[in-house]
Amino acid sequence: MSRLRVLLVHNHYRERGGEDTVFAAETELLRRNGVDVVTYEEHSERAESLPPLQLAVEVVWSQGSRRRLAAAIKRFRPDVVHFHNPFPLISPSAYYACRAAGVAVVQRLPNYRLLCPGANLVRDGRVCEDCVGRSLPWPALVHGCYRGSRPATASVASMLVAHRMLGTWQRMVDIYVPPSEFARAKFIEGGLPAERIIAKPNFVDPDPGPGAHEGGFALYVGRLSEEKGVGTLLRAWNELGEDAPTLKVVGSGPLERLLADAPRTVEWLGRRSKAEVFALMQDASMLIFPSDCFESFGLAMAEAYATGLPVIASRHGSMAEIVVEGKTGLLFEPGTPSSLAERVRWALAHPEEMRAMGHAARITYEERYTASRNFQLLRAIYEKAIHLNHERRREHPIRAAA
Repeated sequence: MSRLRVLLVHNHYRERGGEDTVFAAETELLRRNGVDVVTYEEHSERAESLPPLQLAVEVVWSQGSRRRLAAAIKRFRPDVVHFHNPFPLISPSAYYACRAAGVAVVQRLPNYRLLCPGANLVRDGRVCEDCVGRSLPWPALVHGCYRGSRPATASVASMLVAHRMLGTWQRMVDIYVPPSEFARAKFIEGGLPAERIIAKPNFVDPDPGPGAHEGGFALYVGRLSEEKGVGTLLRAWNELGEDAPTLKVVGSGPLERLLADAPRTVEWLGRRSKAEVFALMQDASMLIFPSDCFESFGLAMAEAYATGLPVIASRHGSMAEIVVEGKTGLLFEPGTPSSLAERVRWALAHPEEMRAMGHAARITYEERYTASRNFQLLRAIYEKAIHLNHERRREHPIRAAA
């Protein structure tokens, strides 16, 4: 049997983020498991050199990307083209190159871009679903949800509307892959075909191993921004007062200024390496994941589970899916500092129960979030995409080759 051949496609962001990390991790995972992999990569820095009108056109339909991807497919002859992030420079035109070559297409859905020009279902630091299911995402245009700019938002909205009209999302992608069942449900609500959406979580590799968790402190790891619940977190620690455990905060972002006025029990560590974060998780008593937005996954929670660390998280989005109340952690009402403070108090008063939750969290990691389990899921997704592509080509040979 010939080895599976996969072409991975990704547009890197200006600043390295979680999507870039997952792209690198999946590339390495596939190669380590004997898959022939070639990558096609773009970098958003190039967008800065383009005239605004040209960039707007590239976002909707990049003829150059379509041509270059067609050449890469001809050279490599992949079984599957797996898109991570095609925005902004690759564009959905690249799907058409795949269809013309008769190659299966898989599209990862790391954010909510196909439902929301701002990509995160957030406005002013709070959940916003005003554009979900709309043929024209006009609320985003009114508010300038992409980069705070109406012209930039119009470019993204034009891409979404144009490809809805062309039927791109329905016809050109074999399998969509969001990282959680919650995200899957949102995309179905937004109009993507349910039968072709398969949730696959992110994974943690290498395995850091469980820790002793004897540090007696709480831990936050993530971007310091309003939608991540940092304001909720700091207000909860103010409410806890002298009863609060030390809270160690890892990350950077626009709300760094708030840490200057934080309670003395809050210690800001700034950016830390992955090894340092794992060491902190192995020593901490609880991870706080207070996001006010609909996280599509939340990798820090899976990383905490890998170290046997229970999680206290907001009761919505993927958090309420990943954290099993009373088994692997605790849930609190989103955006409600008093609810978070109450859960922290409970955790401090029930150390044995929290240790049991940590053991269950580690078991959950071993069952769901290891590299080996993720490769099995990814391989099955590729096989289904190839099967669906073969079926489509057999039923509609002219259309598939167009």
